[in-house]
Amino acid sequence: MLLREGDTCWRAVRADRAALLIDMACYFEAAKAAMLKARRSIHFLNWAFEQDTLFSPQPGGDGPASDRIGNFLKALANANHDLDVRILCWKSAMPVAATQHFFPFADRRAFTGSRVRFVLDGKLPMGACHHQKMLIVDDAVGFCGGGDIGPDRWDTPEHLDNDTRRQKTRRDHKDFDSRHEVMSIVDGEAATALGGLFRDRWLRATGEAVPPPKGRRGSAWPACVTPDFRDVEVGLSRTLPAWRGDPSVREIENLHLAAIEGAREVIYMENQYFTSPVIAEALAKRLRARSGPEVILVSTEHSPSYFDQATMDKTRMDFVRHLKAADRHGRFGAYSPVTTLGRTIIVHAKLTIIDDELLRIGSANINNRSLGFDTECDLSIGASGDGAAPARARIAALRTRLLAHWLGCDDAVVEAARARAGGLIAALEDMRTHGYARLRPIEVGTMNLFSALVAKYHLGDPVGTRDAWRPWSRRQACGATWDRRG
Repeated sequence: MLLREGDTCWRAVRADRAALLIDMACYFEAAKAAMLKARRSIHFLNWAFEQDTLFSPQPGGDGPASDRIGNFLKALANANHDLDVRILCWKSAMPVAATQHFFPFADRRAFTGSRVRFVLDGKLPMGACHHQKMLIVDDAVGFCGGGDIGPDRWDTPEHLDNDTRRQKTRRDHKDFDSRHEVMSIVDGEAATALGGLFRDRWLRATGEAVPPPKGRRGSAWPACVTPDFRDVEVGLSRTLPAWRGDPSVREIENLHLAAIEGAREVIYMENQYFTSPVIAEALAKRLRARSGPEVILVSTEHSPSYFDQATMDKTRMDFVRHLKAADRHGRFGAYSPVTTLGRTIIVHAKLTIIDDELLRIGSANINNRSLGFDTECDLSIGASGDGAAPARARIAALRTRLLAHWLGCDDAVVEAARARAGGLIAALEDMRTHGYARLRPIEVGTMNLFSALVAKYHLGDPVGTRDAWRPWSRRQACGATWDRRG
């Protein structure tokens, strides 16, 4: 039983329906459909929120003004005065806001005088960020995952080269890189719990208590989404930094450590960053064992921002090198995806699949700050105990779907290759030699003096509030024991 309240999760509840949404074109379509059904409330939590984002960018043009999310939300609020529309975003530092076209200022202007409440949340330790990404409609349907609201987030699972829908969403009309995101959608008790988390954050940010939506709830489940799961266990896990007398919460880290320790066959992880020494050593321990799971990591070849290339990418080299050294039995693979023409696909997803028992989708990266310094929320679907066979089968099928989407083939091709090879890594390598070459091994180069310094002190990646401004106290390497008290 991996989902334990007070340890690996905050809440363990049931969802009548749940699904995995692969890439943002699907999320934007589903989110718009759900919000059109809203009766009482539409509540967003985001790291970034750009109000001019299009739901459905069109080839050769930007799309109608009504398709921009800011205009859409204002129109819904004006049409239904009983509808409570709120957006809570991180009050980002100026250099970060600049990378997102100064959305805090644009959003304030766009929503001033409207019935949409837009608030920036700066209630957290200096240097930390609010990184949760979710949307809750009427407390009846909730979305949770790694996707923020911005024009550069939109892409399809095909990750097509020269897709003019990505090109035309950018203000200077240059191509956005292909981008991979995952989101989850749930209803029932799980959606209500997400609504409660939003209200907790709003109260902390503003001092205003928002009551749960009243009255009978309709079904806001979007018709465009076919549920992957029915009547399934859902866990909500958080990271909260220690601040103003409140202790740190490390449920996400606890869940990962418990799941890695209990894994039997396959640990599959997609993530923007892999830098946490605690997670690296947990994986390395399993790889050193004579029998244990395969470990497959999927991440971007290199980060899109110069800051992340100088910090997170350098430390990832140490993470991957540590796992390669521990891989005594040929059970480790780390890959970066590319398009058909070999262009980088940005992996912004934060997803972990453990065997066929846990599917975790959330906002947390596999780095120090996501596990102890920033605010995060992950949603996990558990499949254990009697009656869990359908959920287990679906988790395994979704892992196959993700790999097939990377390789550009049908799911059956991946399954057939695994059956022939006897394992997933052997199957991936066999497929790569036969033309399915869109997953490339992540190479570990040599470190210069600066890279070694970054990796040694995890610059830009604090463990918690104790070391946030004391990087010299972070002098740790993969395999070492960390002080996880925040």
